[in-house]
Amino acid sequence: MSGQGAQDAGEQRDWWAQLYDPHAADTGRAGARDTLDERYRSVSRTLTGPPTDPPGPGRADPAAAGAPPGPESAAAPVSALPAGVLPPAAPDAPGEWVPETVLESARYGSAELHAVSVRGAAGRREGRPRTDALLAARFGAEEDGLLLVAVAAGGRSGPGGHRAAREACHAVGEAVGRSSARLARDLREDRTSALQPGLHRLTDRAFGRLRAQAAALGLEPERHTVDLRCLLLPADPRCRTRVLFGAGAGGAFRRSGDGWQDIEPVGIHAPPPPDTPAGRDPTAGAAAARDGFAPAERTAEAAAAPFHFRSRTAEPGDVLLLCGPGVAEPLRAEPAFGERLATRWTGADGGPPGAAAYLDGLLCALEGHSGDRTAVTVWES
Repeated sequence: MSGQGAQDAGEQRDWWAQLYDPHAADTGRAGARDTLDERYRSVSRTLTGPPTDPPGPGRADPAAAGAPPGPESAAAPVSALPAGVLPPAAPDAPGEWVPETVLESARYGSAELHAVSVRGAAGRREGRPRTDALLAARFGAEEDGLLLVAVAAGGRSGPGGHRAAREACHAVGEAVGRSSARLARDLREDRTSALQPGLHRLTDRAFGRLRAQAAALGLEPERHTVDLRCLLLPADPRCRTRVLFGAGAGGAFRRSGDGWQDIEPVGIHAPPPPDTPAGRDPTAGAAAARDGFAPAERTAEAAAAPFHFRSRTAEPGDVLLLCGPGVAEPLRAEPAFGERLATRWTGADGGPPGAAAYLDGLLCALEGHSGDRTAVTVWES
């Protein structure tokens, strides 16, 4: 290392040491000494602009100062998630290691998207891996391009939930990828009668793979399953059709003012229609065999979870949220959480925020809601 490099490193260490040193002299004009939180916010303002933390212990409430209450003051019950315990790692199984947070951002067609999956407070406290999985995958090109975003929550499966969630995402991704051109055409032509039965079969086969794995592992089917939500977006900017599908718990919401309108589709309790010329909708297109789908029968052990499907036409300015149960449940139960997300997820120009601000929206503690949190939000141009 050069002498200049050593000097720079020493200056950086000294700078951080002064930031956290309670005995360091203050440089501000106020007579009272700065707290550590005040020093941190000063640095944050320098690096990222004005802070947007809600009122909390040690912070002034705008309403108390005579300012009208807004979304920030309404979000007061939330607080930052504490640092947690890393889960144990097996050195001979690196494929089993699960990152604490996954973040995806993309612009696709006429929409901009942010997606995040973060380990919850319970997992941080107990040193368990994140059992939610997130997949964002692009298939095809030009007008036949298609974006799939899948959210799988394996929390109810126990210790192996992260494996089930990852497997579900991969199974759906493989099937959608093989059929992406046909799905993109069906989206462009708004052929709901073709999309609904096809995606129902696709979802059932993904869960069939989980049931087969459960049998191989000597587990009951309910000990190796997930809650699944998926979103399909076409690349063609002229196509405004958005399709949501899945099974189990979770949610779909549309931004409405400072809150969120629940647009969760009604579940279909019937089994998927057979993929035969007699059982398939006449407009459903070519046989599933062309798309690489292997025949699969619903086993006796299959859970009776309904299939959720919704096709909707996006309007300019729409904000659509798809999420796992770790976000859907507090969003339905805690108005302050919904207001926090609405505030954090609005950029300076009224459009989408930056990726860091999007992640920050989910990094809060809520009593009674300590599971993993996974969300996908789409802003329509």
